[in-house]
Amino acid sequence: MENLIALLIGAPLLGAAVLLLGGRRLDKAGHWIGTLLAAVSFVIGLALFADMLGRSADDRALYQRLYTWIPVEGFQADIAFQLDQLSMTFVLLISGVGTLIHVYSIGYMEHDERRRRFFGYLNLFVAAMLLLVLADNYLLLYFGWEGVGLASYLLIGFWQHKPSAATAAKKAFLVNRVGDMGLSIAIMIMFTTFGTFAFGPVLGATGETSEGKLTAIGLMLLLAACGKSAQVPLQSWLGDAMEGPTPVSALIHAATMVTAGVYLIVRSADIFNAAPDAQLVVVVVGAVTLLFGAIVGCAKDDIKKALAGSTMSQIGYMILAAGLGPIGYVFAIMHLVTHGFFKAGLFLGAGSVMHGMNDEVDMRKYGGLRKYMPVTFVTFGLGYLAIIGFPGLSGFFSKDKIIEAAFAKGGTEGWILGSVTLLGAAITAYYMTRVMLMTFFGEKRWQPDAEGHEPHPHESPRSMTLPMILLAFGSVFAGGLFSIGDRFVKWLEPVTSFEHGHPPISAGAITSATVAVMVVGVGIAYLQYGRRPVPVVAPRGSLLTRAARRDLLQDDFNHAVFVRGGTHLTRSLVYVDHTLVDGVVNGTAASVGGLSGRLRKLQNGYARSYAVSMFGGTAVLIAATLLMRAV
Repeated sequence: MENLIALLIGAPLLGAAVLLLGGRRLDKAGHWIGTLLAAVSFVIGLALFADMLGRSADDRALYQRLYTWIPVEGFQADIAFQLDQLSMTFVLLISGVGTLIHVYSIGYMEHDERRRRFFGYLNLFVAAMLLLVLADNYLLLYFGWEGVGLASYLLIGFWQHKPSAATAAKKAFLVNRVGDMGLSIAIMIMFTTFGTFAFGPVLGATGETSEGKLTAIGLMLLLAACGKSAQVPLQSWLGDAMEGPTPVSALIHAATMVTAGVYLIVRSADIFNAAPDAQLVVVVVGAVTLLFGAIVGCAKDDIKKALAGSTMSQIGYMILAAGLGPIGYVFAIMHLVTHGFFKAGLFLGAGSVMHGMNDEVDMRKYGGLRKYMPVTFVTFGLGYLAIIGFPGLSGFFSKDKIIEAAFAKGGTEGWILGSVTLLGAAITAYYMTRVMLMTFFGEKRWQPDAEGHEPHPHESPRSMTLPMILLAFGSVFAGGLFSIGDRFVKWLEPVTSFEHGHPPISAGAITSATVAVMVVGVGIAYLQYGRRPVPVVAPRGSLLTRAARRDLLQDDFNHAVFVRGGTHLTRSLVYVDHTLVDGVVNGTAASVGGLSGRLRKLQNGYARSYAVSMFGGTAVLIAATLLMRAV
C-alpha cells in the first residue's frame, strides 16, 4: 500500500499539468478531467484509510521514498512521504472536500471562458496541499507550503480583470512571504542544530537540545503558521481573498490553506512541548485572533467577508488548542475537521445565494430568500447551527472540547483562556445569526442594479446543491461520530499524544455555560435583526462598529507602520548613502584629484623649471651638509 501514497499527490498534479498545458482543445472536458482526478485522489485515500484501520494503532504509519532530491556531502534531501493518522486525517479532508468543491465549481463556473484553467489551478492547489501534509521532512513540506502560496495567488486573482482581485492576490502572496521567511529560518536552525530536517530525527532529538534553540524554532514555525492560517499579526490578507470565485473561498477557508498552520504546529508538537515560552505565544496568538476575527465578522455586510472573519476566529480556536499542548492537540484537529465540513458548506451556500442574486454580496440587499432557495436555506442553516455550537451538531462537540481544555490549563491562565473561548462562542452565535437573519428572513430588500435589472432569486443547479447537501451531513453528524467512545482521540493519540485535562469546574457546567452564551448571542442578534427592519443602507454605527468594518484598522496599521515606515526608512537610508557614504567616497576622490592636480604642475615639461628644481634641491643639500658639520 505504501506505493499508493505518491499517487495521492500525482493524480491532481497530473490534472493540473494536463489542464494548464493541454490548450483550448480541452476546454469542453477540462472541468470533468479536473474533478475526476481529484476524486481519484480521494478514492486512493479511502483505500489507504481502510488498510490503516486494519493495522494495530502503533503500526499504522506508512513511508514511501521515491528518490534523493538533493545529494550533497553533509546535506541530503529526499522526496519521501509519511502517512500516519495525522496526515491521513488531512488527506481525507483535503481530497474529500476538495472533490465536492470541484463538483460545485462545474455549475458555478459554467459560463466562465477560462473554466479549464480554473480547474487546473484547483488541481494544483489540492496537489500542493497534499504534498505539504504527506512530506516526511520539513524541506519537502516547505516545497508544498510554497506551492499552496502560488496556487492561492493564482486562484484569488483568477478574475484578474478586476483590479480588486489582482490587488488581493498580490496582498495574499506578499503577506504570506513574511510568514514563509519564518519557516525557512526554522529549517535553517534545524539543520545547523540537528544536521537534518527529517521529522523523525528532529522531533526525536528535542530532549537533547537547548530550550533556547527550540524556542527560536517554535517562534519561527508560529510565524509561518500565522501567515498561512491568517492569525494576528499576518491576518490582513484573508478578507481580501474573497475577491476570488466562491469555490476558491471554500477551498482556502475550509480544507486547505488556512489549515496548514494548524497542521504545522501539531506536527511539530515535540518542539513546542519542550519550549514552553513558544507554546505560550501560540496560545496568546490564538486567543487574540479568536476575538479579533469574531469582532470583524459582526460588522461585515458582505456575506463572504463575514464568513472570512468567522474563519479567522475559528482557526484562532484551533491555534489556541494547539498551544495548550497534549490536552489540546487532538481537539484542535477535531475542530479543524468539523470546521472543514460546515465552513465549506457555508461558503458554498453563500455562493449559491450570489448565484441566484446576480452576484450581489451585500446582505442588506437580500432578505426572505428561504422561500426562493429552500435547499440552500436548509443546508446553510445546518452549517449555521453547527458553527454556533448547537447541541448535537458537529461544532458543539469539537468547540466544547476546546473550551474544556482551555479551562483545564489551570490557574489564572486557565480561567482567562476559558473566558475568552466562551466570549468567542457568544460572539460567533451573534454574527452568524445576523448573517442568517439578514439573508434568509425578513422582507425582501433587493433592488434593480444600475442597468435596471432586478434579481430573480432561484435555487442553484444540482451540481451545486449536491455538494452542499453532502457537506450538511458532515456538519450534522461528524462531531458526534468522532466523540462516540472517544474515537477521534484514540485515532490521533499515537501521533500527537494526549492527556486528559482537569478543568476546575465540571464538564457539565462548562457545557451549560457554552450553550447559555450561545443562546445569549442568538437572542441579541434576533432582537437587532429579527424583530426590526434591516435598513438597506448601513447606519453609521459606533466607533467600534466603524473600526470593525475596516477590519479593526489592520490595513491602516500596516500602511502606517510598514508602508510609511518603510518609505521613511528608505528615504533615510538614501540620505545617509548620499551624504555619508557618497560624501566619504566622493571626498576621497576629490582630495586625491586635487593633490594629483597640484603635483601635476611640477611635471610641466619645461627644461628651465626642471633646472630651477635641480638648483633648489642642490642648494638645500649643501645647506643641510654645512649645518650638520657646524653642529
